Amino acid sequence: MSTVSLRSQKSILRTLKDALFATFISISIAFALGFIIFVFYFLYQQSIPAWELNIMDKFPSARPQNAGIQSGFWGSFWVVGIAAVMSIPVGILAGLYLEEFAKSNRVTRFIDLTIRNLAGVPAVVFGMIGLAFIARGPLSWGFTVGTAAAVLAMLILPVIIIVTREALRAVPPSFKEGALALGATPFQAMMRLVLPHAMPGIATGSILSVSRAMGESAPLLLLGALAFVTFNPEGLDSDYTVLPLLIFRYTSDAREEFHAIAAATSLILMALLFLMNLIAIIIRDRSQRKRN
Repeated sequence: MSTVSLRSQKSILRTLKDALFATFISISIAFALGFIIFVFYFLYQQSIPAWELNIMDKFPSARPQNAGIQSGFWGSFWVVGIAAVMSIPVGILAGLYLEEFAKSNRVTRFIDLTIRNLAGVPAVVFGMIGLAFIARGPLSWGFTVGTAAAVLAMLILPVIIIVTREALRAVPPSFKEGALALGATPFQAMMRLVLPHAMPGIATGSILSVSRAMGESAPLLLLGALAFVTFNPEGLDSDYTVLPLLIFRYTSDAREEFHAIAAATSLILMALLFLMNLIAIIIRDRSQRKRN
């Protein structure tokens, strides 16, 4: 009795395509990791003279031997931290309302289109809006930490709203339907069942959005982020500077000592961004393990 093999020419071709695709993905990942390692190594080699100057303990200065990044380091934490506090709760609540409670009509569709368009607007446009309406104009907050935080909050708010809605859509509808069938109200089903399952995705997207704000400099150039601030911020009305602007200022100088400080500052900024992305990955992996 002859046996019919399930293996065919088509299955062999498919296996070959899968192997080629897996090889391509592996090469791409190796190339990306190699490039990142090369950048870190290059910055480290360039920044070796700067570490002997204790740049974390000094403020910006026109003299290389006295120059540091302390005000930029804490200024970045002030500006980005306040921006995160302003944008993350509002973004999550707005995404939750638009996805689960708002009725689909012309108004909500227009709001959805506007949010998606704002997520793709260049950062410098938000800087111009902040300059016209927040630093000057109706609010007149001046060139302060509060103004910079408000502009960065506007920058990342549309992204957080979109991420929240996508995370809520990823939760199976049967979760909410089962809770409603057991007598729960729509609000209870959302807050106690759907939102906890979507929270890992929301947290991951929010952290990545904040990490984007950490590296932004274009809008802050229009908002008075001075390079030579010789003190740490003490409140929302303080002057400030941030790490990306210090990098720009030090690389613009012709002296090699400042280039070393700029390389060290770039290495610190990349380490901070890497840490924030690592936190997002850990949150996602732990949530998947608990779910499984």
